[in-house]
Amino acid sequence: MSSFDFGYGDIDGDDADARGRIEDLVRAYEQNADDFFDSHALEAIASHYYDLDRFEDALGAIDRLIAEHPHAADAWMRRGILLSHLDRNAEALAAHDQALDLNPYDVEAHVNRGIALDQLSRTDEALAAYETALALDPVCEDALFNLGVALERAERLDDAIDAFERCARVADDHPEVHYEIGYCLDRLGRDGESLVAYDRHLDLDPYSADAWYNKGIVLNRTGRFEEALSAYDFALAIQDDFGSAHYNRGNTLANTADFAGAVEAYERVLELEGPEPTTYYNLGLAYEETRQYEAAREQFGRALLLDERYAEAWYGAGCCHDALEQAAEALACFERAVECAPEVAEFWYARADALYAAGRVGEALDAYRTVVRMDPDNGDGWLDLADTLFEAGDHASAFEAYREAHTVAPDAARVYLREAKALYAVGDREASIRSVQTAFQLDPAEREAFRDEFPELYQDPLVRTRLRL
Repeated sequence: MSSFDFGYGDIDGDDADARGRIEDLVRAYEQNADDFFDSHALEAIASHYYDLDRFEDALGAIDRLIAEHPHAADAWMRRGILLSHLDRNAEALAAHDQALDLNPYDVEAHVNRGIALDQLSRTDEALAAYETALALDPVCEDALFNLGVALERAERLDDAIDAFERCARVADDHPEVHYEIGYCLDRLGRDGESLVAYDRHLDLDPYSADAWYNKGIVLNRTGRFEEALSAYDFALAIQDDFGSAHYNRGNTLANTADFAGAVEAYERVLELEGPEPTTYYNLGLAYEETRQYEAAREQFGRALLLDERYAEAWYGAGCCHDALEQAAEALACFERAVECAPEVAEFWYARADALYAAGRVGEALDAYRTVVRMDPDNGDGWLDLADTLFEAGDHASAFEAYREAHTVAPDAARVYLREAKALYAVGDREASIRSVQTAFQLDPAEREAFRDEFPELYQDPLVRTRLRL
């Protein structure tokens, strides 16, 4: 639905003869505009320029018409439309006000005045203009549609949906109405309804690349990955250089573990849109998932060359260095990730593990404490804190941390086994055995790994006897 409907037709029809006549008329006008006084001819000339997007030329013809007929309300309104196209919105508003001074009951003029006000970010006045138009014509589809657009821009999405649905009841066969309904529902997370609206739009306009793209986003978000890929493929069949569609297709391929396909999609994005940090980052993730750590680290590095504060890329690079057993480099990357995003517990956790591996136990303890302070439901964090405290000789604090781990994950067999190891180390064999028994009850599979993972306990004859090993 066009926000600006100029409203003229061909001077005498739309056949070849009519086109020839308008071209002759325009040629004569361009040779001597001052000789043109006929309003119908000037309207036709302005319409011709408008259809060619020659808005300055169209404005010249309309101004010539207004000079001859200053009380022509339609001419003032069309002047306002052209000025809006030229992004001269304050002048457009003045033209629409002049049109309404001449004809205050012109519904179209009220709608176009609302559009100019909306472009000037005078939202409340724009909404009032549309309501005035609707008071004059309650089923004016342009007023209803643009009311919805203004409400959408104002983030009043529920109200926007109501306006668009009213418009759809008037003009159900107009695709843009259903697109906007789908978009607002999409923004509100009402995914099922959004898909229905996008499908209705696509029934009417099957070559809408944007609608196929948006549908793909919703389908991906709801876990319907194969359907999402199909939607992106339709968008790209219509518009192969649609960078965002390639990018989100890559994300969906990664969600289906097709990392080779994801890499191909992201590389196509780089061809179309040039270097961009998030694209390099996602490329790195795809390579990392297939254990191509050197290639992944390279992509994370490219992201960091473009944005040295990209915390996730520092973290990704650190994980690659860790996988490659490059401990110092990994720690340096995790330090940078924490520096860039100190509010992310995951980065602190990686830093804590790297510090512990480097033998910097005191600093590791501080980092583990930060993890559980930021994320108190992190059972693994409590468990690693407990183990490290025990190793540092702070047994009382260690057992407090084990209790927190039990609180967070009461059914986790691993917590009981690691606590059992600590209890055994302080000489409490009975409590240690009870913890192992609880672990085996929670997860009988732990019996298989007990000998290799907890040799101190396994080698104790009493422990083996009591546990029937």
